[in-house]
Amino acid sequence: MAGIWGKRFHKALDEKVNDFNSSLRFDCVMFREDIEGSIAHVHMLGKQGIMSVEESNIIAAELASIREDIETGALPFDFHEEDIHIFVERQLTERLRAKGHGDLGKKLHTARSRNDQVAVDVRLYLRARIADIRGYLVRLCRTIVAVAERNSETIMPGYTHLQRAQPICFAEQLLAYCNMFLRDIDRLDDCKRRMNKNPLGSGALAGTSFNIDRGMTAAELGFDGVVANSIDGVSDRDFAIELANCIAISMMHLSRFSEEIILWSSSEFKFIELDDAYSTGSSIMPQKKNPDIAELVRGKTGRCYGNLMALLTVMKGLPLAYNKDMQEDKEAIFDSVDTILQCLPVFTDMLATMTVREDNMSAAAKKGFINATDCADYLTKKGLPFRTAYEITGAIVGDCVTAGITLEDMTLEQYRTYSEYFEEDIYNAIDMRVCLNVRTSEGGPALPSVQKQLSDVKAILDAIDA
Repeated sequence: MAGIWGKRFHKALDEKVNDFNSSLRFDCVMFREDIEGSIAHVHMLGKQGIMSVEESNIIAAELASIREDIETGALPFDFHEEDIHIFVERQLTERLRAKGHGDLGKKLHTARSRNDQVAVDVRLYLRARIADIRGYLVRLCRTIVAVAERNSETIMPGYTHLQRAQPICFAEQLLAYCNMFLRDIDRLDDCKRRMNKNPLGSGALAGTSFNIDRGMTAAELGFDGVVANSIDGVSDRDFAIELANCIAISMMHLSRFSEEIILWSSSEFKFIELDDAYSTGSSIMPQKKNPDIAELVRGKTGRCYGNLMALLTVMKGLPLAYNKDMQEDKEAIFDSVDTILQCLPVFTDMLATMTVREDNMSAAAKKGFINATDCADYLTKKGLPFRTAYEITGAIVGDCVTAGITLEDMTLEQYRTYSEYFEEDIYNAIDMRVCLNVRTSEGGPALPSVQKQLSDVKAILDAIDA
C-alpha cells in the first residue's frame, strides 16, 4: 500500500520493508486513545477557526463511529497499513468521501505530526493502564489485609538468611508485603503525575505556524498541562521507562512473595496449602501439587526486567528529536503492562483461597531456638552485660543442639549451671507467645502493633479508593 508521503518517492515501498516498518500489529491496542486524541484535536481546530465548526463536528462524529465499529468488531484492522494512526485516518477519509464530504478527512492532520500524535496516544494509553494496575494492587493489598486479620495471632518463625531467627506472627510477614505494594501504588501515582502532560501541538519537533490552543486539547484529554518544550514533547520516552521501572519493582515484590509461597507450600515447610484451583499436578507423579501460579509470576518477572533494559538501551544514544528507533518503545512497555495485569488478579485470588496451617507454623517456631534472643535479653534485664548474656545463651543453644532438646526442655537446675541469674521466670520469658508480644516497638509483631498496622493500612487503602 502506498505510503502517506505521496509523490516524494518514485517507487512503491518494498513489501518486506512495509512489513518490517509496520507497527499496526502492536499499536492497534491504542485505537481508542488515537481516536480520542484526534477528536480533541479536531475540536480545537474548529474552535480556533482553522476549520469550520461544522467540519469539526462532522469529523468528530465519524471518528466516534469508527471507534464504535472497531470495538464491536464491525471494522477489522487492515494490517497492511503502517500504523494505527494511518489506519484510522484512511478509514475517516474514505468514509467521509463516500458520504459526499470530499476530502474533508484529509483536514484532520492539519497542525499535527505523527510524532506528537503517537506521543499523546502512548501517554493516554499508559495513563489508563496505570489506573488498571493501581486498582489491582489495591485489591491485592485488601486481600493481604483480610488474610492478615485472620492470622494476627498465628505464630511462625521469622527468617534471616533463610534460617529461623525470631518469633513473629503471620500477619506481620504479610503486612511487610502489603507495605511494599503500597509504595508501588505511590510510585505509580508519581509516574502518572509526570506522564500527565500534553505533547499534542509539538508537531514534528518545532510546533506549528497555526494558531492552535494546546491548553484546550490538554483539558479535553484530561492532562494537567502541556509539555513545555516541543522538542522534548516528541523526543523522550522517560514516562514509559519510568512506568517500566515501576512495573519491574512491583514484579520483584510479587516474585519475592511467590518464592515464599512456593517454599511455604512445600512438604518441607507445610505452612500453607494452595487451593486446588490454583495448583497443578504432574503428568507422571500422581502425588504432586505444584505451585505453578507462583512459579509463573516469579518467571515472568524476568521479562519485565528485560523490557526495562530494552527501553533504556533503545533511548540511550538517540539524538534529538524523533527517530524511528522509538517505535520499539511500544512492544516493550505494552508487554510489561500486559504481564503485570495478567499476574496481579490470579496471584491475588491464589492468596485469598490458600489455607494457612497454623499448627505447622507453630511447630516450626518451637524447633529453631528463635527465642534465644529473648533468653539473652532476660539475662541482660537481670543485670548482665548483653555480650556476656549473648555468650551464655550461645553456649546453652550449642549444648541443646548436641543433646537434641529445646530451651523449653531445659530444667532450672541446668540453666543455673550456666548462670545464677536464671530463675523460674525464665520459662515465661522464653514462651513463644510472650516472646512475640513483648516486642511492642512500633512496627513489630506484638498484637497491639499488628492491629495498629492493620488499621493504618486500611485507612490508607480507604483514602486511595476515595
